[in-house]
Amino acid sequence: MNKITILWADDEIDLLKPHIIFLQGKNFDVITCKSGQEALEELQKSRVDIVFLDENMPGISGLETLNEIKIIDSSLPVVMITKSEEEFIMEEAIGSKIADYLIKPVNPNQILLSLKKNLDHFRLVSEKTTANYQQEFRKIAMDLSMVNSVSEWTELYKKLIYWELRLEEIEDNSMFEILESQKTEANNHFGKFVDKNYVDWFDGTGPVMSHTLFKEWIKPEIGDTPTLLVVIDNLRYDQWYAFEDTIGSFYKKTKEDSYFSILPTATQYARNSIFSGLTPLEMEKRYPDWWKNDTDEGGKNLFEDKFLGAQIKRLGLDIKWEYHKITSLRQGKQLSQNFKTQKDNDLTVIVYNFVDMLSHSKTEMEVIKELASNDKAYRSLTQSWFKNSPLLEIIQQAQQLGMKLIITTDHGTINVKQPSKVIGDKETSLNLRYKTGRSLTYEDKDVLAAQDPAQIHLPRINMSSSFIFAKNDLFFAYPNNYNHYVSYYRNTYQHGGVSLEEMIIPFVVLSPK
Repeated sequence: MNKITILWADDEIDLLKPHIIFLQGKNFDVITCKSGQEALEELQKSRVDIVFLDENMPGISGLETLNEIKIIDSSLPVVMITKSEEEFIMEEAIGSKIADYLIKPVNPNQILLSLKKNLDHFRLVSEKTTANYQQEFRKIAMDLSMVNSVSEWTELYKKLIYWELRLEEIEDNSMFEILESQKTEANNHFGKFVDKNYVDWFDGTGPVMSHTLFKEWIKPEIGDTPTLLVVIDNLRYDQWYAFEDTIGSFYKKTKEDSYFSILPTATQYARNSIFSGLTPLEMEKRYPDWWKNDTDEGGKNLFEDKFLGAQIKRLGLDIKWEYHKITSLRQGKQLSQNFKTQKDNDLTVIVYNFVDMLSHSKTEMEVIKELASNDKAYRSLTQSWFKNSPLLEIIQQAQQLGMKLIITTDHGTINVKQPSKVIGDKETSLNLRYKTGRSLTYEDKDVLAAQDPAQIHLPRINMSSSFIFAKNDLFFAYPNNYNHYVSYYRNTYQHGGVSLEEMIIPFVVLSPK
């Protein structure tokens, strides 16, 4: 293992000889110099792991040297050492991203502690995280054989996300691969659980689902305080966690819960169900002019505002409300600029389509495919979008107006890896994660099948239509031009099927800070 090399810049470096001998005795290499300029020159020719930098040196100051060091290597840790405890110097140094701050006179143990904290921190955190996950792995493996309720599955899924985010931080590929295999196993078990129980969830004893969400959880939140309901299309739980901290600057969380998307976990089914408060089968019967089946011409979510108005009336809510659907940056900016007009509403509803556009763009655009090559990158891209989006501007304005905030989604999405062959006629729907049509031929083990769609409250396209839903990370592929189809869609984000990522989704209530 290579020795750790310290660059120590101090105009009184000769007085620090005992400290340097101490460090050399601890197997550190120490390069010394007497000015900021010398330190910068040394950095150009030597590999250095950390810099100790005196704040008060002749020539260019410690702070000026610090700025130059960060230009040379922004990731190089710099420990500022100074006689001064003046606040502005500390603020300047901290603002320039120093790794640590020591006040003279320093003793050898302080220096050793700073080195351990800055150079050994990652290793110590990695070892602790890995050891904790290894212990948790065994518990999750045991839970998988016993978990048998909606609440247990929700808890297990959140636990898997927690460890995914923790292991992602330490970049331990071997542990990450173990977690990925555990997620796959969890989805296999979850598919069997849904297959066995899904029909019974519609009898009133199941979890809160898309068609009961508004009545059960949103309606009770509408009251004396104006409420902003934001439905971010296609948002997974881990993506919510990616920008939760950003929202935390303006809002504090008062409730976080999980509800289940109906099948198919697709926008026309799930989101229409949220706003109508009805199952797709009920929508088709009650509002045939608003409901569109897969093979019908035209947009499938064009009447969400009408569905919502009908539900509000049916629930006897005497409220002032508005509905907005944002499908472009221009629309988002326009709403942000005029958002103050919403202050007198009891309920303002915003459907924000960006995440859905992102996932579909990943299929169609090579650039997005590169940017969102895996779940970590997908989360990062979502976070970057949110921090720079009109939606964040809208949420900031809502906070200033004292509005309650509800954030949720209609369904999640999953990165599909493996193809499953399916055969259907030309009337079969095109979605990669579910199919509806006549005479479908498929691999039984790969799907949840509904020969009678009415059992799961779905309409039929014709008298002999059935539905199938892909489980785990599978996607449907036709035998014709199979290899091209598979290579094109493998490792893309899709929704419509049965997985933890698509079905268990966040519902969060926040109050303004």
